[in-house]
Amino acid sequence: MIDGSSLTVEMEEENSPATAIAPREPPKIQRLEESVVNRIAAGEVIQRPVSAVKELVENSLDADSSSISVVVKDGGLKLIQVSDDGHGIRREDLPILCERHTTSKLTKYEDLFSLSSMGFRGEALASMTYVAHVTVTTITKGQIHGYRVSYRDGVMEHEPKACAAVKGTQIMVENLFYNMTARRKTLQNSADDYGKIVDLLSRMAIHHNNVSFSCRKHGAVKADVHSVMSPSRLDSIRSVYGVSVAKNLMKVEVSSCDPSGCTFDMEGFISNSNYVSKKTILVLFINDRLVECSALKRAIEIVYAATLPKASKPFVYMSINLPREHVDINIHPTKKEVSLLNQEIIIEMIQSEVEVKLRNANDTRTFQEQKVEYIQSTLTSPRSDSTVSPKLSGQKTQKVPVNKMVRTDSSDPAGRLHAFLQPKPHNLPDKVSSLSVVRSSVRQRRNPKETADLSSVQELIAGVDSCCHPGLLETVRNCTYVGMADDVFALVQYNTHLYLANVVNLSKELMYQQTLRRFAHFNAIQLSDPAPLSELILLALKEEDLDPETDKNDDLKERIAEMNTELLKEKAEMLEEYFSVYIDSNGNLSRLPVILDQYTPDMDRVPEFLLCLGNDVEWEDEKSCFQGVSAAIGNFYAMHPPLLPNPSGDGIQFYTKRDGNVEMEDNLDKDLLSDAENAWAQREWSIQHVLFPSMRLFLKPPASMASNGTFVKVASLEKLYKIFERC
Repeated sequence: MIDGSSLTVEMEEENSPATAIAPREPPKIQRLEESVVNRIAAGEVIQRPVSAVKELVENSLDADSSSISVVVKDGGLKLIQVSDDGHGIRREDLPILCERHTTSKLTKYEDLFSLSSMGFRGEALASMTYVAHVTVTTITKGQIHGYRVSYRDGVMEHEPKACAAVKGTQIMVENLFYNMTARRKTLQNSADDYGKIVDLLSRMAIHHNNVSFSCRKHGAVKADVHSVMSPSRLDSIRSVYGVSVAKNLMKVEVSSCDPSGCTFDMEGFISNSNYVSKKTILVLFINDRLVECSALKRAIEIVYAATLPKASKPFVYMSINLPREHVDINIHPTKKEVSLLNQEIIIEMIQSEVEVKLRNANDTRTFQEQKVEYIQSTLTSPRSDSTVSPKLSGQKTQKVPVNKMVRTDSSDPAGRLHAFLQPKPHNLPDKVSSLSVVRSSVRQRRNPKETADLSSVQELIAGVDSCCHPGLLETVRNCTYVGMADDVFALVQYNTHLYLANVVNLSKELMYQQTLRRFAHFNAIQLSDPAPLSELILLALKEEDLDPETDKNDDLKERIAEMNTELLKEKAEMLEEYFSVYIDSNGNLSRLPVILDQYTPDMDRVPEFLLCLGNDVEWEDEKSCFQGVSAAIGNFYAMHPPLLPNPSGDGIQFYTKRDGNVEMEDNLDKDLLSDAENAWAQREWSIQHVLFPSMRLFLKPPASMASNGTFVKVASLEKLYKIFERC
């Protein structure tokens, strides 16, 4: 039995000061693990997928690239791939490439005040490796092959592996923020992030107009950003933001050489009073660095609000150049903000100049006239109401006759018939080799602006232009590739007509014209091993011999091969300078020109090409010489059927092994068969994705193609419709 007095004593003891909770000790300060520090820093530098794209593109610009391509999947969370044609990364630099604070941009702190490059901290690539899986493929000038290496947490996962690579560097960032669950969940709207990436590259493209940019979603054929090198910034704005923006821009310039320290130059474009938009677009570059400046943006918006109607927001592009010591670029982890000396004075001067420009331009404001037609309303049945288009126009749309309806769009590859046809030859091995090169789009590089100043080349190009057939030109520009009909002819559709097109003739003419237009401005294909001319020419002579088993003419063939080798060695300097065909003093071929990007000719035809150069070129006359060499190159690069027979259909019999006179039906030479399948599949891919897009851009078909069987009409929708009407 519990005594009441004892219970009271116990309660008093519990509440006494002696039994109160003792104060907590101060928490111990400890050093964070390096992996935690690096991941925290990575979260500051790479805030969104667009941050990673910006860092990688700036690295490509620092590498003196002339072409930058970006591919994005799921808004950048699944994949960001940035490819450039810059100077690449040296093999010995790859081990420390993705370590923090490793950079080629500066060596000491004082270099920050004279920095002209985009990056300088050496944190971008390192940060990506802590929040994603990074793979780098690169090749430097003069190297035979490139290297590929993967990184995680700032270090290499394996030694660099030798691989085939195109000029420059390709960086793949996969599974971004895979180890940051909260960050990844907040970025699930991939459309929003992809839009930010497109906006970033659009801004980059109009400032760096000496670089071609492209950006597309993974798997898409059409790029959402596609700009080509242009000497005019206004042309770059027109190609990226459209004609409606470019035609309503005014040039603005401000400069100051105040000895007190406010020294800067600004040039750019601002929208005039005819431009209407509900969103302000300010594209601002300071010392070639894309940055944001809310104070400048607000100052410009105040001027437009006071001068123009409230609904109108401006489009502004500005490039400000200051002495580098007047700019502090190290105030933001992502470098999107900078600090300027005398910033208030600079903004005030720019604001004043914009106001003067706007007030002068406001006197010449124009208004577009819209014609309104009144349509008498009629009573319609509920059924007809449901079929009325929601887009109301002031005029009736003209109905297209059924027999003239075209259901294929040349810009949309989804309607191509051959995509649904996948024939399987009999007795094929289970494992079919894939294409050696797989790309989903063709870089459509324009011809160089500066053409050769030789009158003979100009005459040859003028001859091509004057002989162009206008009807065929329209057909080539707007035709749709359907599929291959046989080894030589492709099916193409133009409007309501179906044609057979000879791809050998078309590609031969295209390569000839491209050789003339890129005269003395070629990129080069480097052969892995120099090839001796004499042996190649001798091989071509033996292939031409109708009776190769006889040895009577072997001495004659060898003499012809030696004579042609000496001739080509004499002309080596001219061939290298004008056509990028390099032959060394020992008579070895080591370089060939690039006629079309992403297309490599059939190297089995090199002997025939060299023999043609030696026998068929008139070397004494300049114009005839250039024409003959261009024709030989055109024939060599033309898309002839591969020398290996087509393995589909009856051609597979060629790959059946024979035992004496008995054919072994179930025994195939699988290696040779796989090579043949690769060659034929690669050719068809090149015809669809390289030849036809390039033809639409560059080919001017001569009038002779209208009558020599290059184009043969096989069907017409109008005639077919009449036939089926009778049925």
